[in-house]
Amino acid sequence: MSVEVTTLKSGINVVTDTMPHLETASLGVWVASGSRDERPNEHGISHLLEHMAFKGTRRRSARQIAEEIEAVGGDLNAATSAETTAYYARVLKADVPLALDVLADILSDPTFNREELTREQSVIVQEIGAVADTPDDLIFEHLNAIAFPDQPLGRSILGTAKTVRSFQDGTLRDYLGRHYRAPDIVVAAAGAVDHGAVVAEVEKRFSSFSGPASPLPEPARFGGGSHVEKRELEQVHIAMALPGVAVTDDALYSLQVFTNILGGGMSSRLFQEARERRGLCYSIYSFHMPYSDTGMFGLYAGTDAADAAELMRVIVGETLGAADSITEPEIARSKAQMKAGLLMALESSGARIEQLARQMITRGRPIPVDELVEKVDAVTIESARAAGRALIARGKMATAVIGLGSGLESAAAIAETLTRRAA
Repeated sequence: MSVEVTTLKSGINVVTDTMPHLETASLGVWVASGSRDERPNEHGISHLLEHMAFKGTRRRSARQIAEEIEAVGGDLNAATSAETTAYYARVLKADVPLALDVLADILSDPTFNREELTREQSVIVQEIGAVADTPDDLIFEHLNAIAFPDQPLGRSILGTAKTVRSFQDGTLRDYLGRHYRAPDIVVAAAGAVDHGAVVAEVEKRFSSFSGPASPLPEPARFGGGSHVEKRELEQVHIAMALPGVAVTDDALYSLQVFTNILGGGMSSRLFQEARERRGLCYSIYSFHMPYSDTGMFGLYAGTDAADAAELMRVIVGETLGAADSITEPEIARSKAQMKAGLLMALESSGARIEQLARQMITRGRPIPVDELVEKVDAVTIESARAAGRALIARGKMATAVIGLGSGLESAAAIAETLTRRAA
């Protein structure tokens, strides 16, 4: 890779990865601010701000923003997470200056037109309703709320209908000015790009961003407990969470290997035992979501109500078993999956900029692929088992269940035995 980094006088970091064989470029602006930076009266504002960025500036209407990019065959998009908000584009190499100009314009000079704001608030309220109608999405809203109660990290990124409709243009401007500051901004580009040219464009077009870094969000506190929602569905949806580790924790890679072995694919223990051997579910998997100061390890499964209790016993048993009996072939398989994922991502300019931007925000530097591969290779049977045991020993379990059936509460209670049996 040909990765270069320049920190501007303002504090903005510019990182590029030149891929000479490409005729296109992916580029974007990542802001180290997301839903966990919101005050109680700002629930959902990060996501609304992301939507409103494309709804007009003093120089361009919403239609002109779309037409200028699409007139050169490019596309624009954005995404909000708990800790970052990203705005990105993909264009032909000759149109990189145009894309950077549009991105700078929508972030530095939005008009927040009242009619556009009202329409977009309605769109997001519809999005909130869509999640409420989709139990395998809604289950994770409940799980986050149980895992991180009474704090921004546990709230839905989308907000609520009430909070979203309450925001005015002044609220949006205040949040933008408080969090979209130069030291919290990374501009990343990959593909057919020249580092010096990108730096020059960013210096020229992002000059309005200044000021110190925005305030840090409140430290995360993992809660625990259970939430059971009775709803008439064909399946029971079950999700569980345990406190994970932060993105900078030395145990991150060992825990990810443990996660993959437990429920990371078709060869995982949960898939083989719960689905292939017992036929208890169609979908079952585990995951780990690292944040800047904490993490959340989770499990999800959808099953028939009559099988919920048995499935939960299988999940508890397999999780405890993996922490004690991971084998060398399982370790090798999980490492191969992780390294393949890292290397396959290098084939996409879009994946490269996302990886680089997140590394700059979380680590302060781009992490060479060789270094990442070394960290994966350093995982051993002992470290993976230790990561699993430490996960269980933290002693807090969050469980969310949606569906109908007399055994839902007992299924949630069985989940909680995982940490008690390990004590």
